[in-house]
Amino acid sequence: MERIKLSENLDISRIIHGVMRLSSWNMNDKEIIGFVEECLELGIDSFDHADIYGGYTCEEIFGQALSQVPKLNNSLKIITKCGIQLVTENRPSTYIKHYNTTYNHIVSSTERSLKNLRRERIDLLLIHRPDPLMDPEEIAKAFDQLKSAGKVLEFGVSNFLPGQFDNLQSYLDVKLVTNQIEVSVAAIDSFHNGTIDHCQKHRIKPLVWSPLAGGAVFSAETQRFLTLKNVLHRIAKSHDTSIDQIMYQWLLTHPVTLAPIVGSGKIERLKAAVNAMSIELTRQQWFEIWVATTGSNVP
Repeated sequence: MERIKLSENLDISRIIHGVMRLSSWNMNDKEIIGFVEECLELGIDSFDHADIYGGYTCEEIFGQALSQVPKLNNSLKIITKCGIQLVTENRPSTYIKHYNTTYNHIVSSTERSLKNLRRERIDLLLIHRPDPLMDPEEIAKAFDQLKSAGKVLEFGVSNFLPGQFDNLQSYLDVKLVTNQIEVSVAAIDSFHNGTIDHCQKHRIKPLVWSPLAGGAVFSAETQRFLTLKNVLHRIAKSHDTSIDQIMYQWLLTHPVTLAPIVGSGKIERLKAAVNAMSIELTRQQWFEIWVATTGSNVP
């Protein structure tokens, strides 16, 4: 498995396992441990969490299971996020979904994540969404506190536009090492809004959520997705593979070094993502997909 070096202190697996839906997979502790062991056999040691996943339950479910095998838990690279506050029975004081990037919330959320995950340190902490009330000085204070206490190794953001990223970075003593963004054959806004260019300029390797477009291509209910699906099938046939593997390789081909997050509880889906790494798309095939999703030829 290819490794991605996000900083001098942190490297992660090129394919990341996302556990956003862990609470709905109905796995017991033994099954979660077995699943993680299978991920490691594939070379996947990096796991993407957020405090809010599963209505604030997924970190605790994961941590409870892995606490039974501390050696295994210590071999994992843990990514988690904070900054969104959900309306849920687990947070009865929250009556409207909102963002909170205050010093107190970042520190308390991280400490809760550490407790739930049964870990002494988070490898990578991300601010989950840009906050219109964001005070960069408060975030800087929180990051400094968590870094100096040894509770977080590296920091990044998620869903930030270039200007938002640079604004926050200008206040920080630590370097933001990644931006977790949505990219897929059906979601290419990051190519148009400067986010991909910004990552390349600053040698930042982005983490990618929803790399299979949330399944929209497979159901193909619009003409755009039908056209895209047909092109993917034709290219997949030429490589004797499946369209999901072509969708992964389309991302992996890009020189910015995108790292897809595979959010499935089925090991076969993770194997497909790993196997996609051995496929080589031609430049023309990559652009066939680009033209299919944009609906027009390049100028």
